[in-house]
Amino acid sequence: MIPELVRSFESSVKFIQLSVADLSEQEMVAQLTGIPNHATWTLGHIIFSCQEVSAEIGADRWLPDDWEARFGYGSTPLSDQNHYPQKSEMVASLDDAEGRLKQALLATTESVWNQSLPDETYPTMGHILVQIVAAHTAYHVGQLTVWRRAIGKESIGVFI
Repeated sequence: MIPELVRSFESSVKFIQLSVADLSEQEMVAQLTGIPNHATWTLGHIIFSCQEVSAEIGADRWLPDDWEARFGYGSTPLSDQNHYPQKSEMVASLDDAEGRLKQALLATTESVWNQSLPDETYPTMGHILVQIVAAHTAYHVGQLTVWRRAIGKESIGVFI
C-alpha cells in the first residue's frame, strides 16, 4: 500500500508543478470571488501538510514557524505577493516536501500504519495517511484546476 500511496502523491505533485509552470508571480496570488485559494497558498498549504504528516510518522519539522499562520488550516490567502516566498522558492519547497514525505512514508512500518487513533472516521494512522497524502492533496489539485480556468488559463491536462 505504501508504494501505491507514494505513486499517487507523486502524480498529484507533478500535476501541481505543471499547473503553476506558466504562471507569473502576480498570477500566483490572483484572488477571485468564490475561489479564494490562489496558487501560492495552495502550494504552501500542500507543503505545510507534507511537513505535518511527516512529523506524525516520526520525521523532523523543517519549515519556518510562520508557515502555519500563512498556509495552515484556517489561514486566509492574501493577494499581496510580498506576503509569500517567490514562485521559484515555492516550487523548490514543494520538491523538497515531496522528497521528505516520500522518504518518511517509505520508512514507515506496518505497526505505524496500524497504530490506533481515537477517531471514528480515521481509526488508524493508515487511514489518516491515505486521507491527507492522497485525498487532501487531490482535493487541492482540483481547486487549483478550477482556479486556473477562472483566471483565464487553459487546462494543463487531465488529472487521473
